[in-house]
Amino acid sequence: MKIITANDYNDLSRKAANIISAQVILKPTSILGLATGSTPIGTYKQLIKWYEKGDIDFSMVTSVNLDEYCGLSGESEQSYRYFMDTNLFNHININKNKTHVPNGLAKDLEQECINYDTMINDLGGIDMQLLGIGHNGHIGFNEPNIKFEKTTHIVDLDKSTIEANARFFDSIDDVPKQAITMGIKSIMHARHVLLIANGPDKEEIVKKALFGPITPDVPASILQLHPNLTVIQCFK
Repeated sequence: MKIITANDYNDLSRKAANIISAQVILKPTSILGLATGSTPIGTYKQLIKWYEKGDIDFSMVTSVNLDEYCGLSGESEQSYRYFMDTNLFNHININKNKTHVPNGLAKDLEQECINYDTMINDLGGIDMQLLGIGHNGHIGFNEPNIKFEKTTHIVDLDKSTIEANARFFDSIDDVPKQAITMGIKSIMHARHVLLIANGPDKEEIVKKALFGPITPDVPASILQLHPNLTVIQCFK
């Protein structure tokens, strides 16, 4: 485990973007696992700036997102497909056909989960997985549980997760109660995991996840077992 402490959010974003850009430069055909939420936005903005300067080429990159809300179309402004398009994909030269987000409107959601895992396996796995961390220790939408869910699955969102995401909706009642999320197995099989955490409200859960007992009650604690984990943190 490598822990990097950033001076502020902008510094965290630059440091994370630098690691991701190095991955793409060294392996132009990289399979990138990407995350949503407020924390990665600065990282994506920095990657866009470097792309616009000609420093990085995404034309051969494939992306695999962690999760998507059930019941939202990719055109919904609250969907994670929309988030990725507006915050990254629309501004770089990545092939949209090679950007993968679970389909929250699939007629058979269980089959969609199976198909998503098959797709990741067929790609050869994830080269670098970007993660944020929830206040309850979730990664992706892997919520606290009695066991680690290994494969892509449908999850009932924790009350704290719904409350945290309510700021993106008109009301808390509009927040979907379920999501499709990549499982722990695919995350842990990524060749490099990059966890970013920002803000004083994340300090306690990061310490619990990285230095406390490994337990499904704190899903991110499983990352202690990953052989190539980089953490960039700023608790100011």
